[in-house]
Amino acid sequence: MKVKQFRYGADNLGYLVYGPDSAVALDGGAEEEILAFLKTHRLILRDVANTHDHRDHTCGNEALLAATGARLRSGEDLSDGAAVALDGGKIRVIRTPGHTKDSRVFYTGETLIAVDTLFNGTIGNCFSGDLEGFYQSIRKLMTLPDETVVYAGHDYIRDSMAFARHLEPENAEIDAFLAEYDPDHVFSTLAQEKRINPYLRFNEPGIVDLLAKRGLPRETEWERWRSLMSIE
Repeated sequence: MKVKQFRYGADNLGYLVYGPDSAVALDGGAEEEILAFLKTHRLILRDVANTHDHRDHTCGNEALLAATGARLRSGEDLSDGAAVALDGGKIRVIRTPGHTKDSRVFYTGETLIAVDTLFNGTIGNCFSGDLEGFYQSIRKLMTLPDETVVYAGHDYIRDSMAFARHLEPENAEIDAFLAEYDPDHVFSTLAQEKRINPYLRFNEPGIVDLLAKRGLPRETEWERWRSLMSIE
């Protein structure tokens, strides 16, 4: 399965996962560009799905459904561990409550479409108020293979790297990552996230020392992550 990224709005990113004949749109806000891509590559859009129900991610649904006759996948179709079939392959659904209660990500086996749960270099706001649930969701994603490609729902890389540098000014990996940044294809790998993203680095000595200097709780992994979430 291949993944095509589409940029729309100020900084939104949507996706088309496709095989030789068919495709699935995930947060397909760039509906005109997606429809053009489908036509050019002679693909049938089978399904439309979303990582969560915020309007900036669902805004392309109606147009895609009307133009293609695709099926909207929601609710039980997208429960934890469910799969969306595509040309003999499967896109795995992983529930990730935290950013919102209904947040989910899609994993192809090589690519993680994490959208507003895990950005490139940071994580989403915890609009659900469930900080511990968000922590458990991030821990779950950290168990995926390091070579997993991470696709986000917004291009926040410059801001996220500025904040990461604020927390870890000696982290040379931040500049190395920025040197490879391409606004026309925004991504990272999970291995890179573990080197640059403070919200995945809660066990690193530099982060633990930072929390100590600020007098923040740090005895357990959960306390370290919660303390990181409190820093502005």
